[in-house]
Amino acid sequence: MLFLLFPLLVCCGRPDVDVTLVPPVSVSDKAAFDIRTGLVHHGSATGVYDVAVYLQTHDAERLVSQERVHVAPGEPLLLKQSVKTADMSGKYNVLVKVRKGLKTITRSRPIEVVPSPSRATATIDGAWAGLYHWSETEGLHWNRDIRHFTAEDWKGVVRAMHHIGMDIIVIQELFRHEAYVNAHDVTLDTYPGKAYYPSSLYPGRMDIACPDPVEAIMAAADELGMHVLPGIGLFAWFDFGETSLQWHKAVAKEVYDRYGHHPSFYGFYVSEECFGCLDGQIAGFFEQFTDYCRHLAPAKPVMLATNCFGIQGKEAEYAALLKHLDILCPFGFSRMPEGDLSGKEAAATLQRWCDAAGAHLWMDLEAFAFNPDGSLSPRSFPSIRQELAEMDGFEKILCYQYPGVFNNPAFHRQAGEDAGIKLYADYMAYRMSRD
Repeated sequence: MLFLLFPLLVCCGRPDVDVTLVPPVSVSDKAAFDIRTGLVHHGSATGVYDVAVYLQTHDAERLVSQERVHVAPGEPLLLKQSVKTADMSGKYNVLVKVRKGLKTITRSRPIEVVPSPSRATATIDGAWAGLYHWSETEGLHWNRDIRHFTAEDWKGVVRAMHHIGMDIIVIQELFRHEAYVNAHDVTLDTYPGKAYYPSSLYPGRMDIACPDPVEAIMAAADELGMHVLPGIGLFAWFDFGETSLQWHKAVAKEVYDRYGHHPSFYGFYVSEECFGCLDGQIAGFFEQFTDYCRHLAPAKPVMLATNCFGIQGKEAEYAALLKHLDILCPFGFSRMPEGDLSGKEAAATLQRWCDAAGAHLWMDLEAFAFNPDGSLSPRSFPSIRQELAEMDGFEKILCYQYPGVFNNPAFHRQAGEDAGIKLYADYMAYRMSRD
């Protein structure tokens, strides 16, 4: 068992023991999942904890691991263990029992192991939920609708996603800044971006109907046992410089202070996407940002989405990045540039590098198609189904995005084209055929 120690500032009311599974919800019996246990010690002297991990029951034969650990005052502890799923099938409860003296705390997390011929479950297990698309051109067919979503509409989006098994929600970004490239002339004090939630850091607000869609999404997700990664961004596209790093730390702290009490708060997603060849500053950015997030919430993973273009010859760059990243979730496998690797070759290469670093590789499946005018429309389900079959090496597949691409007006108001209603129905039929 691997464990790392980090200092932590603990907010009153937060649990002393937190358990997170990576991936959550379900996993193929050809993959593995991590059990991440975060402990926070309060007291004036070193604490001694006995930590035991079980599957299903506390019986001795169900014991996965047991360890005694010593934690200095005010410090947290992260225990991370990988469980291989071979010869497992069905629904399990991961039980973590932590004992300190006469006090015992138990946490449980569900996981389903799905029989599969590959690492993938051949399903879309989550989706991005952009609160407003960054590009008026690309978001032409749904921005005008999403702008008017109320808190109840966003709760309906969550329920509609749960209805088709999309139980992981990635909020694309929590600030909108129009800078498309590195914002070298922006400081922490002059950042002009607008928040999607009631931020105390900056006064600007996005012109949307719902004053706090993040609270609405997490409250609904709590009720359904879902998982939400709020997007810590956007400072500026492709910017991983020092000012961006300090900005991200401030936003991560505010977001965790506001929403970290929600059981659905799953981890931290960094919204600054980048090219697969990677930015030269990115490894240093994540070394410091992930360490800071460990200070806030030691059990919560950090995720980044890049495209998968131009990764050849970048093994050293990925090794440096993946040491400080829990989940890499690339996109673009169905539209590789001419002369580049194939989608499957890129996926296999990234999987090899993630395995070497102990990181998780998920897929961001593009559920949209580009129209001639540059706008996005729902992709046909047969092409999505073909990609699900071909890209069978990912332990978890998410898609971009639910609002405006998938659509079920029975749960929320119409968003985008009627083609989204058909895509939702087609995918629901596919999902039901697999149950």
